[in-house]
Amino acid sequence: MTEPNGPFEGGCACGHVRYEISSTPMIVHGCHCRWCQRESGGAFAVNALIEADRVTVTKGDVAEILVPSQSGIGQLFSKCPQCQVTLWTKYLAMRGGLGQLVRFIRVGTLDNPDAFPPDVHIFTSTKQPWVVLPQDAPAFEEYFVIKDVWSPESLVRRAVLHEIAGTPAP
Repeated sequence: MTEPNGPFEGGCACGHVRYEISSTPMIVHGCHCRWCQRESGGAFAVNALIEADRVTVTKGDVAEILVPSQSGIGQLFSKCPQCQVTLWTKYLAMRGGLGQLVRFIRVGTLDNPDAFPPDVHIFTSTKQPWVVLPQDAPAFEEYFVIKDVWSPESLVRRAVLHEIAGTPAP
């Protein structure tokens, strides 16, 4: 992951919505689950997890659409109301009540998506067979133990979110 602190800008395809994130994400996932494949229309989704208060819409407005998810709880997709590009999601089933406090930024909507390659690949058990991951890329057939993968700084940021949510950090 890139080391600059931000801000980093992004937006939709038609230019109606522009946003900025004020810091680097806590972690970037390359998610290969079938749900992300379906939702993104690609082989996998690249999601940058960041605190909601570090995401600011600087132009336009977003529409939130509840989309079914494997958990049965759903995800809220924040999209441009004109071109329908998904900019980020809220994973409502996120443990510890963090679903409203974290945004899963779709990295491809950032102006410089190259700055945020996946830190980890998840749900590789359903990865498309023609996708070849870098040899040194951390990869898990399902999910992972957060404390074993996230950086110390990101773990501190996550603990702050748990304090805000009033839930213990696992």
